[in-house]
Amino acid sequence: MRTALLLAERGLGRVAPNPAVGCVIVDAAGHVVGRGWTQPGGRPHAETEALRMAGSAARGGTAYVTLEPCSHHGKTPPCADALIAAGIKRCVVALWDPYPEVDGRGIQRLKDAGIAVELGLLHDEASELNAGFLTHVASHRPMITLKLASSLDGRIATASGDSKWITGDLARAHGHRLRATHDAILIGSGTALADDPELTCRLPGLEDRSPRRVVLDGRLRLPLSSRLVTTAKATPTYLATILGHPEAALDRYRKAGVEIVEAPQGADRHPDLHLVLKALGNLGITRLLVEGGATVAAALLKADLVDRLHWFRAPGIIGGDGLASIAEIGLDRVSQMTRFQRTAQFAAGPDTVEIYRKKSS
Repeated sequence: MRTALLLAERGLGRVAPNPAVGCVIVDAAGHVVGRGWTQPGGRPHAETEALRMAGSAARGGTAYVTLEPCSHHGKTPPCADALIAAGIKRCVVALWDPYPEVDGRGIQRLKDAGIAVELGLLHDEASELNAGFLTHVASHRPMITLKLASSLDGRIATASGDSKWITGDLARAHGHRLRATHDAILIGSGTALADDPELTCRLPGLEDRSPRRVVLDGRLRLPLSSRLVTTAKATPTYLATILGHPEAALDRYRKAGVEIVEAPQGADRHPDLHLVLKALGNLGITRLLVEGGATVAAALLKADLVDRLHWFRAPGIIGGDGLASIAEIGLDRVSQMTRFQRTAQFAAGPDTVEIYRKKSS
């Protein structure tokens, strides 16, 4: 099952809105005869790929699957039926699929065919791997990963605005890997104006894994000459803004290839974040990486929308006159702050990377 989870991970950032699934087929003698993972675009599914590799050797064997096999006819036939037809005698499933068209029906179909089903092996690991898919099903929005790169005292720039580079090469490479495992990346208009970023994945061999790009821009400040706009026809780009702008102003972006996402105005001149995230969910985005800036980070935290936190810390101090990584949230009491649980910590050259998940209430 651990091998199946590693295979599933290859699909992160490439299969939305489908889950990233891995499957390993073991024959009756205990030999691995098939491996598969969900392919780009969400199909073929992992089970189909593993069974194709295993061929007739699957008969009488065991399938290890990270998520309950599907039971409905979509763009591909049900994976549960494929396992039955292949003659699998036992199926070990890590995680129940809560998607309404599955939701236990795949497991029941296997049992009805006489296949022994075991559920729950490495359940927590499988849940974490597909946290984006699970959030999308339960809340109709993407899972939000907030990425921060700061000094030890939480500053992302000096008082003059200088910010390149606080962290080193290895930390930035890990940041690009994060981009490759998310469906989309979001920044605020302030970051877009200050940095004119491309928001692509520039790791060797992963250049084709660049996520979709989203700019939160209530006032249409994003220049038409920015790299995000001029490359929008090559890399899908969305401008999330408030309702009510003249169509002529929006059409300038549309002609450049930028798609417009509109929502009523919420706090701090931003479009309503809940509605923007719902709209992104409707576009099939299940994993959203947020890279800036301080105002957007504060707004998401204030709305209790941050699910995961990746904090990159450089071993240096900038001081209180530097730009804080998170803007004002307006808490009166310590008891009001969002709590996170650290799940990992590792060195990236001289820098430290800490990974957190929102603590359950």
